[in-house]
Order: sequence, then C-alpha cells, then structure tokens
Amino acid sequence: MFGGGLCLLLAAQILEAEEAALSGAFVPVAVPSGQQVLLSEVLLDDSPGALWARFRFVVPGISRQAPEGAEAGVEAGVEAGADFQRSAADMDYLCDSLALDYLAQHALSPSMVVISFSDRPVEFGTPDPDATQFFEAYRPGEGRCIWEAF
Repeated sequence: MFGGGLCLLLAAQILEAEEAALSGAFVPVAVPSGQQVLLSEVLLDDSPGALWARFRFVVPGISRQAPEGAEAGVEAGVEAGADFQRSAADMDYLCDSLALDYLAQHALSPSMVVISFSDRPVEFGTPDPDATQFFEAYRPGEGRCIWEAF
C-alpha cells in the first residue's frame, strides 16, 4: 500500500534508532495517527524463559485521564478509551513495520515482541505510578505480528 518509499523510510528510522541507542537519544518515528512517537530503546530480554524483543517508545501525548475540563463519567471514559485505541493501532503498525524489519536485519527470532508506549521515560522494570503506559504483545509469524493477550 505504501510502496518502496515506506520501506526506505523505515530502514532509515531503524538505522537512526540504532545510532541513537548508542547515544541515549530518542528517535522520532512516524505512525498512522500522527501522534508524536519517539523510539527510546530496543531491549532483548530472555528473563521470561525465551527471547523477547521489547521496543520501547515515549509518546508524550498519551493519557489515561480524560482531557482537562471533561466531565467525569461516560464522556471521560470515551476520551481515555479513544486514546488507547489510537495508540493500539499505532503499536500494531510499529510491530508489523519497524519491529519485524529490525528483527530481520539482525537475524533475531524472538518468541514474543512487546511494543510499549509511555508518556515519559521510565527505566525498564522500575514502577512509576505517575506514568501512563500502554503495552501490546505479539508473536512474530507468517511475516506479520500476531496479537497476543498480554
């Protein structure tokens, strides 16, 4: 649907991400919703008993709260839910594009890919009750990411 230009863009973003990981910088990544998404790190983790590839992003605009001024109740729930739904679609996109390309380029075969969004940088494994965080888990297979209940 997007053609070769998107593949080149994603490859360039992956290379930028690899260089940024060495410097501790965040790399902007384009997503369908247009929200600001910054790749903060790719973490390979075998502590679950199998290799998991964790792609961690900072997305300053996400929130589990209704926008300021919204009344509590149904309206607030719709706003917060819509924010997660928008982010979930972006996470699906990032897994199918950026994550699978990264895994292929590095000849990695993890049993699970986790895409995480946080509204601020959070050290892996460290609780931050003030941070908004969304997670989706996928099983890579058949050239795509297959969503798994997390």
